[in-house]
Amino acid sequence: MDASLRRFSLFYFCYYAALGAYTPYVGRWVDALGHGGYVVGGMLGLWYGTRILAPPAWAALTGRSTQPGLWFFAGCVLTLGCFAGFLFTRSAWALLAVMAVFGLFYNAVMPQFEAMTLTALGPRSDLYGRLRVWGSIGFLVVAGTYGALLDRFGGDAFPWLSLPLFAAMVLAAWLHRDDTPPAPADAGGDAGHLWKRPGVRRFLVVALLMQMGFGPFYVFYTLHLQANGHSGAVIGGLWAVGVLIEILMFWQAPRLIARYGASRLLLACLAVTVLRWLLTAFFADSLPIMVLAQATHALSFATFYACCMRLMADFFPGRRAGAGQSLFFGFSQGVGGVLGAAMAALAWESAGGGELAFALGAAVTAAAWGVYAPRARK
Repeated sequence: MDASLRRFSLFYFCYYAALGAYTPYVGRWVDALGHGGYVVGGMLGLWYGTRILAPPAWAALTGRSTQPGLWFFAGCVLTLGCFAGFLFTRSAWALLAVMAVFGLFYNAVMPQFEAMTLTALGPRSDLYGRLRVWGSIGFLVVAGTYGALLDRFGGDAFPWLSLPLFAAMVLAAWLHRDDTPPAPADAGGDAGHLWKRPGVRRFLVVALLMQMGFGPFYVFYTLHLQANGHSGAVIGGLWAVGVLIEILMFWQAPRLIARYGASRLLLACLAVTVLRWLLTAFFADSLPIMVLAQATHALSFATFYACCMRLMADFFPGRRAGAGQSLFFGFSQGVGGVLGAAMAALAWESAGGGELAFALGAAVTAAAWGVYAPRARK
């Protein structure tokens, strides 16, 4: 790989390494502070909610700048500063307030960095996967070891243990301070017509429901496993299994799509994900079954995402691609993430707890299968 591109790999590694601490273990920290499932759900709900607002707001600020690298670096510094606020917050409202501003900056910088990466690659866009895979590796390394660290130092050490990861992200961002502006974005004046393209609305509903089904996993998976007697080291290992499988499957997904077609393969991914959440709901005390369930991440995340990107290329070709991606991520990771976090929190606080939360995740994913099945059979 060109030496000039290694700094892109480094930032992906550091950004997703920090995410590997935050996403799996922030719920454990909030629980250790004595807060219930509603606060945990609120933290993750705000996380997904800022994914709707942050990218377009940040793009409006940085889009016309002649020094996007400096804006990018500033965003990473603000992310670090906002996260440091968790060192001094304990009450529920303070946690949610810090989460709101932290999420705005943390979720804003990655879309800008993606544009910077593609600008740097130019006609060599086929190298993107080799850069982005370092993000998955960073997530894998941290998520797989962090549970054992929290076992040793206690759940309330979470912000202190995470802060160096965000500092490393800032240092990696400094290497991009002189990056040039990306090519001007296509006009989005016809974005309203994207809804009218055949199959788009059905596809977006499926993406929303799939992300909603993931809500219990992202919000309460760690706590659910803890409640079923697993140690932090084992929980970290289970997170690592899923990410390792994800990395391997991303390399194989294009071959599977070429052989079976994106629509049929997506339908199979939905069916497997229903089984995954049912196993997680009712057999969480069994380590072998949990390893099996995490292994299905190859289909329920990696292959599903690859299928979505393939279908997106069909739905929104050429100059419509940017508006289409915004629509897709706003629906799936934004709205779907918020609804999934709310559903998980309500279930967790009920008598059903983790079992009900993951059973609802299975039900929502089954609904997605039902919505998409008529199209996949055509």
